[in-house]
Amino acid sequence: MNIWIFNQYAHPPDLPGGTRHYDLGRELVRRGHQVVIFATSFHHHLRRETRLKPGEYWKIENVNGVNFIWLRTPPYQRNDKWRMWNMTVFMFRAWWLGRKIPDLVPEIGKPDVIIGSSPPLLTPLAAYWIAKHYRIKFVMEVRDLWPQTIIDMGGLSVHHPITKTLQFLERFLYRRAERIITLLPFAHEYITACGFPQEKIVWIPNGVDLSRFEDFVAAASPKSEKVFKVMYLGAHGQANALDMLIQTAKVIQDRGYSGIRFILVGDGPEKPKLMALAKDLGLHNVEFREPVPKSEVTKVLQEADVFLLNLEKVEVFRYGISPNKLFDYMAAGKPIISSVRTLSSPVEVTRCGLVVPPRDPKALVEAVITLYRMSPKERAEMGRRGREYVAKYHDIRKLALRLEEVLISLQ
Repeated sequence: MNIWIFNQYAHPPDLPGGTRHYDLGRELVRRGHQVVIFATSFHHHLRRETRLKPGEYWKIENVNGVNFIWLRTPPYQRNDKWRMWNMTVFMFRAWWLGRKIPDLVPEIGKPDVIIGSSPPLLTPLAAYWIAKHYRIKFVMEVRDLWPQTIIDMGGLSVHHPITKTLQFLERFLYRRAERIITLLPFAHEYITACGFPQEKIVWIPNGVDLSRFEDFVAAASPKSEKVFKVMYLGAHGQANALDMLIQTAKVIQDRGYSGIRFILVGDGPEKPKLMALAKDLGLHNVEFREPVPKSEVTKVLQEADVFLLNLEKVEVFRYGISPNKLFDYMAAGKPIISSVRTLSSPVEVTRCGLVVPPRDPKALVEAVITLYRMSPKERAEMGRRGREYVAKYHDIRKLALRLEEVLISLQ
């Protein structure tokens, strides 16, 4: 098959961020398919152009067999009207180029099936238009529930005209998709409540390319360093509630645990506020680092003793979670502290760490101290359980096979 994937925020491994579609695409290419990914060349977290030279509006780049088609979109620095404009421009440019590219670059060919991944919802809308143009099947992928997440985070009211518009668009796309792929284990409850049959919904969560962790696992062993490192790696956004980590570091420092250090790796709109808060509190046990390319993540993870998964206390997470960082953490074979309210936590299921309520700094402090006092052998056993779980259920090769089966069933 010639499989086209539209994901505005797709990345290859030499950039920070999720590589879900690159990883799945590479496996599909190995299985004899052609994969084309349409994405913006303006990086959402780095807030800069990454692929196109001045005067270029699009170009094709082959990354290990996966064809990325990079589209230029306007820059933005915050979640404001300029980001909305960026999304809109991507939609129209993807729609325009998607119809023209087989003539402009004949080796790309015409698609056999199209996947449109949200958020934002404008991206799968462009994918649907192109699928309609070629008279082929359209598959919608839901990485995050929009607009419900925005509502629960307080970004929009239920009655706001933008909310109503997004809800209409969401249901429009669900209705026209041949299949709805969701990353969240319980999102089918939300989608069926919107009036769509469960038979239409397929769960394909995020996964891990375990080959990236082969040397990592071989080198991993209990350490005798004096510094105990608690690491968070990923986006610094409102949904991540990282102010709780800063407050936790304050309590840890005040209680005299000089051997515990907190490391935050990544970027996002909340990072300047977090850095200012750490400075105002006079913290000496918090380190902020720049985001790293996906290809270098394993090197960074190897430094840590414990990983942190933190999300805001909002209702939408009851449908489950599937963050890239969680499965990278588990593949790394180290304990995890999960501060998320969800129906089913992989950390709790596998006992590969400790689970605490969100927005509860006292519980987070106690979890950090508990793992700090735990023997290296006990922590290694926790990490082993997480590694075994992710190899069984989140190996990207197995997930790519599941995706291939879904797409073949539509031919």
